[in-house]
Amino acid sequence: MAPFADRHTFRANRSGFRSETRCVSTTEAPQRPEPGAAPRIPRGWAALVGVLSVAAALAAGQLVAGLLSPASSPYLAVGDTVIRFSPQWLTEFAKAAFGTADKPVLLAGMAVVIAVVAALAGLASRRRPGPGVVVVAVLGVLGFVAVLFAPVFAPVDVLAPTAALVVGVGVFRWLHARALPSTAGPAEASGGLTRRALLVRSSLAVALGSAAAGVGGVLLGRGVGDSRQAVTARLAALPVDRAPAIPPTAALPELGTPTFLTPNADFYRIDVALRIPDETADAWSMRIHGMVENELELTFDDLLRRPLVERTITMTCVSNPVGGDLISTANFVGVDLRELLLEAGVRPGADQAFSTSVDGWYTGTPVDVLMEPDRGALLAIGMNGEALPPEHGFPVRMVVPGLYGFVSATKWIVDMELTTFAAKAGYWLERGWAEKAPIKTQSRIDSPRGFASLPAGRVTVAGIAWSQPDGISRVEVRVDGGAWREAELATEVSGDTWRMWRADLDLGPGSHTVQSRATDANGVTQTDVPAEPIPDGASGYPAVLFSVA
Repeated sequence: MAPFADRHTFRANRSGFRSETRCVSTTEAPQRPEPGAAPRIPRGWAALVGVLSVAAALAAGQLVAGLLSPASSPYLAVGDTVIRFSPQWLTEFAKAAFGTADKPVLLAGMAVVIAVVAALAGLASRRRPGPGVVVVAVLGVLGFVAVLFAPVFAPVDVLAPTAALVVGVGVFRWLHARALPSTAGPAEASGGLTRRALLVRSSLAVALGSAAAGVGGVLLGRGVGDSRQAVTARLAALPVDRAPAIPPTAALPELGTPTFLTPNADFYRIDVALRIPDETADAWSMRIHGMVENELELTFDDLLRRPLVERTITMTCVSNPVGGDLISTANFVGVDLRELLLEAGVRPGADQAFSTSVDGWYTGTPVDVLMEPDRGALLAIGMNGEALPPEHGFPVRMVVPGLYGFVSATKWIVDMELTTFAAKAGYWLERGWAEKAPIKTQSRIDSPRGFASLPAGRVTVAGIAWSQPDGISRVEVRVDGGAWREAELATEVSGDTWRMWRADLDLGPGSHTVQSRATDANGVTQTDVPAEPIPDGASGYPAVLFSVA
């Protein structure tokens, strides 16, 4: 459409009527306040001012955190606070509903809530900036408090939330002044630009600057890549007491079971960390203290100078439901934890090794388990032929076969205090979970999948079973509630790992339900009594419903 249109006006004179043509603009004229009324920002611009101001605040906080202390990001600190104080039912709902995507969902949900609050703050400030400034300031203070009371805090951490607060309030005032119409009309605002054009440019500048600062802060907080490469190279050159090779008959992936060793990228991840810690190997240290005769202060080089051992270990999460997939197996390389505790000299009466992560998470592990000669607990530094991935604990983590991860698998470990369960409670123990949590004997059906449709005739059922550290001696299956029949077991690797199994069944047409149960090396059979994962692990028989044509 042309920007101008002809408008005819007719004026009377002594000779009659004459036609006069003049050009007028059909573009929308900027709003002017009514005489005597206070100027107001249009609703859309008011909401945008609020959103951009809070975005700038979050980006500034992220950038300063990336430069000085990644753990001090106000946005992530608030998310960590939400996780720490969430009721157990909400935590379990999030795991069940979103699995390992629960943290991205939380962060996205926070972003939506913050954006709505910011937009409402802008709408409340159409005439004057006061309400919006107050809301932005309150959000900034919440971020400041979350950082201040985080499990791990250093004085430098206050700089990121302070920067977020100052930038948020400053940007809100700056954009508000450019968005507010002048009582004198919309003439030129600055440098020949209309007020609207200046506001558009200012908004774009804030948006682009916020995006750049936020991305820059995230990238600056990821400094472990070179360190991991160096550790991987050093592990390849050092002598390691290697684990026995995995026999090709130990897994049945062609039948639908997992490969025996889980690739690092597929290894399950469950923790409470919103931000993966960026500790490098050179900066890492750990103290073993408390009820010991000799305190130990370890650096990463200290670990590399000690005898390194590789162990094949299956890890299981207590949140794993019956038939669930929160279980994986890897070759871990590290230092024998029992040897370290013997060197420290654990005093009588110490029944708990209270370990703390670099991000402040903490748990307690039974000392008697760690001191078992054949338990094989590790301070692990390698996983499947390379340094630990950042999300799995780089540079150092605990791995203890036979215990659920929430009491035995501290990632990013930096401290271990020998104490008692009466003196200190772990993170999940405080929330009503079990104190010692040995892994229950369980099995899983991997094939056929639920609700699959199969041709009539012989059907192969396959799956996995586990009972760390004792191992599996038998797996049985039954169809439609009938008699149990023994399955064929794959080659056993060790009691610390899962064991694959298969059973061939001749089934007629119709719907069928297959169940499985496992028996450990001590002759104890998996219970049929259903139990939820919390507080000490799920139990019951897994079942798969499918049809045969």
